[in-house]
Amino acid sequence: HFRALVNELHARGSDRFILDLTECATMDSTFLGVLAGLALKLSNGTEKPGRPVLELYNPNAFATNIGGTLNVLLAARDSKVDRVVYTGSTSIYGNPRSIPINEDDPPVALSPYAVSKLGGELYCNAFYENYGVPVSVVRYSNVFGVGQRPDNPYCGVIAKFFAAAIDGKPLQIHGDGEQTRDYTYIDDAVDATLLAAIRPRAEGEVFNVGTGIETSVNDLAAKIGRAVGVDVDIVHIDRRDIDNIRRRVVNIEKARRMLRWSPQVTLSTGLERTAGWMRSSTFDAAEPNATPAALTPS
Repeated sequence: HFRALVNELHARGSDRFILDLTECATMDSTFLGVLAGLALKLSNGTEKPGRPVLELYNPNAFATNIGGTLNVLLAARDSKVDRVVYTGSTSIYGNPRSIPINEDDPPVALSPYAVSKLGGELYCNAFYENYGVPVSVVRYSNVFGVGQRPDNPYCGVIAKFFAAAIDGKPLQIHGDGEQTRDYTYIDDAVDATLLAAIRPRAEGEVFNVGTGIETSVNDLAAKIGRAVGVDVDIVHIDRRDIDNIRRRVVNIEKARRMLRWSPQVTLSTGLERTAGWMRSSTFDAAEPNATPAALTPS
């Protein structure tokens, strides 16, 4: 299903297929069933160069992540697809009780986005248990890399820091900058997702997709400066109410064992690749109508 769909998109000369999962009533159920097999979470603007992108796009997180997921699962059930891969988010863990975070640690969704991603995941589990829909779940941890445009409002902290650094503007960090995340390069996330689609043992399972390496926002900002080759100015500003997750790093041993997957791209290498792409791209580096890089990661 995956290869046939990708080949068909190439044959039609299309680099991107935009699908609004909330409008599935107008879609053929068999076609939706095929799409269900490659439901990559690419609505945040990350894409792998040279490959078509299935962009699940809707401005309403609830409608897409919960309602849209339900539509995909219904189509997958009716079409008897080989596998549905749901791309979840490590945001569902909230502030973990221990580090690194395991897949069976209890979720504590602290944002509307996390709630919507957890809701979609729970629907996947329900369809697996009740209807036998072959589902696998991969929980992404702060995916970044080539193709992630800084002018996309959902792009995340790395793209926005790059935009500010290239534009000669200060990198603004909310709080003390010691909050941490586990940053995953896009190639590694794609590989893990495809393995979850084809490994027999992956059915009915949930996998963390990260690196197992914890990086503070302060360290990230310094690494981005080195990748760009400039001395960046870092300004610490007031912490926001939404900056409510202090530490996040995931345990990826289950993915190593069951998917035979491990991340191949270090954070420094991924940042260097991203810096090269950012410099060679034609879009405006700075996000329009926004204060650049005044962020902490989600």
